[in-house]
Amino acid sequence: MKSLFTLIFLTSLSLGAFAQIDTTSYQKERQEIRQLLRSQGPGTNIDCADMIAVGPKGDISFTRQQWIDAQKKEKLVFKSVRPIPGNEFIRIYDGTTAVVNLLINVNILVDGRDLNIKVRRLEVYHKTSGNWCRVAGQGTQVDENLFPVNTNHKP
Repeated sequence: MKSLFTLIFLTSLSLGAFAQIDTTSYQKERQEIRQLLRSQGPGTNIDCADMIAVGPKGDISFTRQQWIDAQKKEKLVFKSVRPIPGNEFIRIYDGTTAVVNLLINVNILVDGRDLNIKVRRLEVYHKTSGNWCRVAGQGTQVDENLFPVNTNHKP
């Protein structure tokens, strides 16, 4: 019985070790994704042809054009999108897929009103023919009164 408990304990310990965030593999790909995130701006196209996006109200777009049309319908104009350093969590799989969680400062014009908000994004990228493109993305506005943003957070 004692050996069974020892086996269970060691198994759960080893599973915990494998569940840690991998921050060392695929350094080149991580840097490429960081550069892509920092180079985004209004009018920049980083989306794959088959991109899926979910908007802030739960609307879904199956192409870049549908995403743009949804923004026009809601009278949204993105003036700037800037990642907050230290809040970019990047996981690379097989060197061709990246899952990114990041916090961004967004300056947006909504129906003629200027807004500055923080948004937590979850994005998926795929590398094909040597280039990265976004295949999926969704963002949620961060309510800093409920969830204060720690800009010094390290994974």
